[in-house]
Amino acid sequence: MVSATYRDLFAAVATASAALTGLLFVALSLVSRRDSGSGLSVIQQVRAAAAWLAFTNALAVALFGLVPGTNVGYPALVLGVTGIAFTVAGIRSILASHATSRQKLRQFGLVVLLLLIFGAELIAGIVLLARPDSSTSAQAIGYALVASLLVGVARSWELVGARDTGFFASIMTLIAGHPRVMDDEAGAPGAVASSGSEDSPENELLRTESGE
Repeated sequence: MVSATYRDLFAAVATASAALTGLLFVALSLVSRRDSGSGLSVIQQVRAAAAWLAFTNALAVALFGLVPGTNVGYPALVLGVTGIAFTVAGIRSILASHATSRQKLRQFGLVVLLLLIFGAELIAGIVLLARPDSSTSAQAIGYALVASLLVGVARSWELVGARDTGFFASIMTLIAGHPRVMDDEAGAPGAVASSGSEDSPENELLRTESGE
């Protein structure tokens, strides 16, 4: 049973996560699919699943927390274990994929964030089951749910915008003045060639007009 203050928080989290989950399905329908079984396809699937799990985690814990007489430690415990198991499975899938070492390393930040969120949620859930009146544990679960929503939004933007939303990439964007395209997008088959290429249509036209 949570206090009235946390009930308001859980209601807000449930509303936001439900709306974002619906938008995620729309976004996934617009994302171009890669060759099944390729390294880039596996990474894309892990990103999509991470966004979906982040939103579902916040939605499930918040909704169960709103049920009268329910100790929110139970859903936090279950979703914490589920999230950690997913993260471990995601690590295994990425390592077993045909992605390059650099592409695999780029998923390190996502893995760390997920482990921190679900680990904190799991520990807070256990403590809340032992001490239902622990406001610190309830607060920790609230922080974990908000962080879960933010991670889901970042992963969804990565899927749609093909932009690196990491901390260091954001700093480089401020310095360089232009967003950094994801490595997997830049190296994807069928990428558009540079306009300055020697065999580009523009150069062919210039050579024709100059009489070459």
